[in-house]
Amino acid sequence: MISQSAKLQLTRRELFRTGAMGIGVPAWMSLLSEETIGAKKSYVNPLRARESDYKRRAKSVIYIHMIGAPSQLDLYVDKPKLREMTGELCPDELFNSQQFAFIRSRPKMYGSAFKFRNYGESGQTFSELLPNIGSMADDIAVIKSMYSEQINHAPAQLFMQTGFGRFGRPSMGSWVTYGLGSENQNLPAFVVMVTGSVGGAGNSMWGSGFLPSIYQGVEFRASGDPVLFLSNPKGVHRTDRRKIVDAIVALNREQLVDMGDPEIATRIGQYEMAFRMQTSVPKLMDTSQESMATHEMYGTKPGQASFANNCMLARRFVERGVRFVQLFDQGWDHHGGIEKSIRNKASQIDKPIAALLKDLKQRGLLDETLVICGSEFGRTPMVQGNLSNAGRDHHKDCFAIWMAGGGIRGGSRIGESDDLGFSITADPVSVHDFHATVLHLLGKDHEELTYRYQGRQFRLTDVAGTPVQKILS
Repeated sequence: MISQSAKLQLTRRELFRTGAMGIGVPAWMSLLSEETIGAKKSYVNPLRARESDYKRRAKSVIYIHMIGAPSQLDLYVDKPKLREMTGELCPDELFNSQQFAFIRSRPKMYGSAFKFRNYGESGQTFSELLPNIGSMADDIAVIKSMYSEQINHAPAQLFMQTGFGRFGRPSMGSWVTYGLGSENQNLPAFVVMVTGSVGGAGNSMWGSGFLPSIYQGVEFRASGDPVLFLSNPKGVHRTDRRKIVDAIVALNREQLVDMGDPEIATRIGQYEMAFRMQTSVPKLMDTSQESMATHEMYGTKPGQASFANNCMLARRFVERGVRFVQLFDQGWDHHGGIEKSIRNKASQIDKPIAALLKDLKQRGLLDETLVICGSEFGRTPMVQGNLSNAGRDHHKDCFAIWMAGGGIRGGSRIGESDDLGFSITADPVSVHDFHATVLHLLGKDHEELTYRYQGRQFRLTDVAGTPVQKILS
């Protein structure tokens, strides 16, 4: 029996802690079965697979983000008129109408130094720098009329990944795993692999924001333990670790019933997942069992870290039911020396990305896997610096991305820009439209996928966004 004096000793901190959590308990407990209540009973994984709102076209996503923003004018969009104007001063109406990141004085125009050609039955146009990706033209839909609201790298990266230009919002991968869960309980639902250094927005590009942290991306490293602290310390055997995990999970279950805090459920899930990953991850990361023909197609060597190796691993992840795989490739920020730099970077990604598409297709996975390749913004048709060491400044008002696979109408091109590639002239596609399209292909209504936080309902697409119907098959 609790005495009256003990009841009066409730602190202000305890009042707010128990009161606030008490409000959230019914909602959270509704996600758990009755078996969850009690330390000895089973735990229901918040990452369990969930039904879509309507028939989904894709089950998984592989999203390739080129950190730094490659020039669409040198890879995807041919502008003969711009090439003719190379060296001419930028027209006043263009220079005066635009906010540039670095250009301050009136620049010269700069057409691409690279040739373009048509590929496939669809006749899609790609630069000579991307012959292998070009060979998959009939499976690819290019959006040539993307635009963003952010002109600098970190805010633009956040905007492209989270739908908001500042820190604190969930990434697209987090929203997808929150809405759909995972079909593999031995691997994370949302996996991230980075080639080079991470972008200016850091790991917020795959963070869960205000969603429970169970939905954040898990970074896999190229060397050492794929996931930090996954291996047992020396002298600790698997049976010992199982006993430790069981004891900790039992205590966490008791606290979950008492507190109803979703982060406690996250903790339970992470302990259980980490234990299972000790077996599943080494097998997945070992590519030595892949055929030599597969390694030759990607340009990989077993045990050697590279962007190509990450592309092969991305296929292995979705093959095992991982919902969202994000590949980041750094080194595309070409403010100078673009002709040499972009040629070098294109040679690193052209073969493996094409191999990824071919590999998914021949295994029957491309129809259910949405592959995206894009960046935070595009590049100007004006030169930054001088023509002898030409670079391109940031350009948020007109750039290109492409998509292939689940539900995409391959061989299509959406949107148009003017003769200089400066302004959109037809079918503008916002970042919110892009996000709405991805969710639509996964069977989720972007207006219905919401999470209540700080008194309002939030969603990936904020208060805008419409699926781009023209690229859907």
